[in-house]
Amino acid sequence: MPIFSFRCTKCSEEFEALVMGSDAPTCPSCQASELERLVSAPSVGGKTEAALGRVRQQAAREGHFSNYSRSELKGRL
Repeated sequence: MPIFSFRCTKCSEEFEALVMGSDAPTCPSCQASELERLVSAPSVGGKTEAALGRVRQQAAREGHFSNYSRSELKGRL
């Protein structure tokens, strides 16, 4: 079942709901059914931490440290 983000047009509450088929959720705060579906950022599947680690290692080998925070740069420069 996909998860959708909604905003209630009556009380402005924002929430997520699992929606299957033509089921229409209601606002958990005021139980209104007048909802606006919000655009959500897509979820990237896979091992993003591992991919980020590989990208950082490649950048470090090439001398690019722009993708590191200041605390991560300590001892590297």
